[in-house]
Amino acid sequence: MAKRSSETTIIQPRKGLIPIDFRELFRRRELLWVLGRRDIKVRYKQTVFGILWAILQPFMTMIVFTFFFGNLAKIPSEGVPYALFSYSGLVLWTFFTNAVNVAGNSMVNDAGLISKVYFPRVLIPFASTLLPLLDYVIALVIVFGIMVHYHTPLNPQIAFLPVVVFLTWILVCGIGLWSSAINVKYRDVRYAIPIFLQLMIFMTPVIYPISISGRFKWLVTLNPMTGLMEAHRACILGHHAIDFRLLGISVALTALIFVSGMFYFRSVERFFSDII
Repeated sequence: MAKRSSETTIIQPRKGLIPIDFRELFRRRELLWVLGRRDIKVRYKQTVFGILWAILQPFMTMIVFTFFFGNLAKIPSEGVPYALFSYSGLVLWTFFTNAVNVAGNSMVNDAGLISKVYFPRVLIPFASTLLPLLDYVIALVIVFGIMVHYHTPLNPQIAFLPVVVFLTWILVCGIGLWSSAINVKYRDVRYAIPIFLQLMIFMTPVIYPISISGRFKWLVTLNPMTGLMEAHRACILGHHAIDFRLLGISVALTALIFVSGMFYFRSVERFFSDII
């Protein structure tokens, strides 16, 4: 009778830059939707207005900006009614800011889940961005309502809108990978992110066209959201052609942030359970 040999398997974290296992991420793709649905249910549970909150935030901001920047400051809006001009940018900006905020805090918020079971941790910041993405889709409906009010027709460039939104999501995920990983060790990040976003809106053509940035245009161009914002507005309003040169700069910066964020996240992922 042969003796059964006993083997001990020791699992140790690898060191250095850990390659990204895209096959594992694909196999666990259902977990992405599970985590996303959880956030959606928690967000709208026991709320009076429900999904209306997704509309109220950019809409109320648009009213304030239209009064101060459109009526008082007389900021140009490239021949488009300022309310429509600002709201078409604010819906994307609101998605960006909300998604970066929740992604940056996602690892800390899910500390209990991380310490109990193994799964690709990178799915947590990715899943946290799905709720802001849903809010964006809901708020986008109001854009078309405002377009009807101002008799602004749809244009063929609208077909490119999903590409711009997807690229913005990739940028959000890249920033979220960096901020969520750093936030595990340095909790100051959760306080720094809102301040960073408040300042960044003045470096992004959300409430003004890039054409008035003058000598600072090169600096505004280095903001990866600039090309995405300009392309997003062009897709919706069709008031000018998409500037693919400007969009190309944003795509290159987005790719750099996302890829570097993935490798950094993977390299420090092994410490999360011990620190968090």
